[in-house]
Amino acid sequence: MEVQYNLRNPAVKRLMKEAQELRDPTEQYHAQPLEDNLFEWHFTVRGPPDSDFDGGVYHGRIVLPPEYPMKPPSIILLTPNGRFEIGKKICLSISGHHPETWQPSWSIRTALLAIIGFMPTKGEGAIGSLDYTPDERKALAKKSQDFNCEICATCMKTALLACSESSIPSLADVEAKELAKQINFKAETHTPSNAATESAAAAAAPAPIINENQDSQVSQQSTSAGTSLETGMIIGDDTHVGNQEDTQSVPNTTSLSPRQRRAQQQQQQQQTRRPTSSYSQVRQPANTNQIGSTILIVVLTLALAALIFRRIYMANEYRFDYEL
Repeated sequence: MEVQYNLRNPAVKRLMKEAQELRDPTEQYHAQPLEDNLFEWHFTVRGPPDSDFDGGVYHGRIVLPPEYPMKPPSIILLTPNGRFEIGKKICLSISGHHPETWQPSWSIRTALLAIIGFMPTKGEGAIGSLDYTPDERKALAKKSQDFNCEICATCMKTALLACSESSIPSLADVEAKELAKQINFKAETHTPSNAATESAAAAAAPAPIINENQDSQVSQQSTSAGTSLETGMIIGDDTHVGNQEDTQSVPNTTSLSPRQRRAQQQQQQQQTRRPTSSYSQVRQPANTNQIGSTILIVVLTLALAALIFRRIYMANEYRFDYEL
């Protein structure tokens, strides 16, 4: 093993150290790497006492990433137990499904205690979890002692030290419970973010409906306001127009959504444009007067030119008579 791996690699150094520490089996757990793969370990744990798994001995695999201990391992159970699916990566807050909760200070021994601490908990739909009845789990606990691993040739009857009456409850059981409290063991679902997103979307779902209704009401008010405004312009009732604008400015903008504010701003802009158009209509007679003035100037100019021409003509005629 020392020849196959780079001893300067942090993961290799860490795993070899843990393999040395876990070399001897205990009454509650045992784990060692495979002979040809330092990054795959096989483990055996005893079911927690005073539970449906009491008396059971369960075998499984731990697959470690090359970045270990910076990234968590993946845990797979091989013995039928009624709590975790066999041959499938289980979802624990200390496994590869939740790298955000993993701490580099934890170890393979911590993972073994995590499995023992998680067994009596409810599956609650987590990945790789099962919710068998207590009778089914007790039956599987008895059958687990006859399980033999074909990969590492481990026999469950000899994998762990025999329990003595003085060792129950053992120190490992107490430590597993304490560790469970420290790292907040819980069967987390495989889609917590999706569940949170769905709940948030459900909570926020009524808001768009209300906003759309309010927006439709605002648009209806804008239409009615435009009709009233046009009517007021036709009959020349400035007071009516002013009252209508005051009525539209009554809604409180502090309780409106951004969408409603935009609709209200558009409404105000429309109301602002309409007096401008009426003002342009009022200015139209002024434009007509300008055209009339221009025509009058042209006519006067032509008349003056005709007068000058007539005087020149009369002067020439007078001179002609004088010469005669």
